[in-house]
Amino acid sequence: MNNWETYVRKVVPYVPGEQPKESNIIKLNTNENPYPPAPGVVKALEQFDTDRLRLYPEPDCKVLVDAIAEYYGLDSSQVFVGVGSDDVLAMIFMTFFNSEKPILFPDITYSFYDVWADMLRIPYEVKPLDENFFIKKEDYYGENGGVIFPNPNAPTGILMELSEIEEIVEHNRDVIVVVDEAYIDFGGKSALPLIEKYYNLLVVQTFSKSRSLAGMRIGFAMGNEKLIKYINDVKYSFNSYTMNQTALALGVEAIKDKQYFEETRQKVIATREWTKGELKKLGFSFGDSMSNFIFAAHESVPAKELFEALKKKHIFVRYFSKERISNYLRISIGTQQEMETFIHCLKGCLK
Repeated sequence: MNNWETYVRKVVPYVPGEQPKESNIIKLNTNENPYPPAPGVVKALEQFDTDRLRLYPEPDCKVLVDAIAEYYGLDSSQVFVGVGSDDVLAMIFMTFFNSEKPILFPDITYSFYDVWADMLRIPYEVKPLDENFFIKKEDYYGENGGVIFPNPNAPTGILMELSEIEEIVEHNRDVIVVVDEAYIDFGGKSALPLIEKYYNLLVVQTFSKSRSLAGMRIGFAMGNEKLIKYINDVKYSFNSYTMNQTALALGVEAIKDKQYFEETRQKVIATREWTKGELKKLGFSFGDSMSNFIFAAHESVPAKELFEALKKKHIFVRYFSKERISNYLRISIGTQQEMETFIHCLKGCLK
């Protein structure tokens, strides 16, 4: 090994879902919204003044921060925005998880958490989900350097009740607790109301799922103004201009259109529930997902075999070759027509 390689920060990177090049596929592997962005987003993009692209965007992202704050009934000082919730979460890891005590998160969860912890040399402990893939709140009551978990959890889709989340926060007043709500708009209650009671709580959401802007990369955190200031301090020490001009303009239009948001959200929920019923008929078992995907295992056919068979039919779902979940498929919810085609093809794979 060359001497310079001794000092390279070596990590095992996060592996995102496959982005296939073909056009004639049904893509159910990355939890994207199957419906287009709000009409106002399309109009804003068509009318966007490209001359603005020669100028740096506003570093404080004020226009978008203000729009998010207004939508959720917050003060702008309680909102931080970043390049997707991944960027926001990475900033949170850098800002708050600096104790010698380990941070805590589930063993089956969003697989970027351990990547960030390894990269930033943050000690951590994973807490096993129970046999039904539920988070056990008592596992997070002990001494630690911080707590983070998604709600609903990924890739299981299982929702934790708000009362249980509050118990975790209550038992961790001396550290930062982060609730990653990438999928909360598809079921359940947000932990957002708790930020007024608990100053150590951060709630993180994204425009990628329920607002159909995965390709625009917009995420945000909400919490006490002191926490938001600390994250901004780290951001300005890392990259002042995180959000581009188009993301700021389109993000504002996306959050303004409440009617369209509700329409598409309800479509996804309705199709998810229909798909659950069809999968049960075919011999699949799964938790009661409250997200825009279903995490399912078949009673007799291995998940990897189904994954490969569906791929040959140009249907992409997500397969994880990890302990405890290697016999599960994560199936994103597409349009009703896409899911009907998926079920039809799945029946052929099971024969």
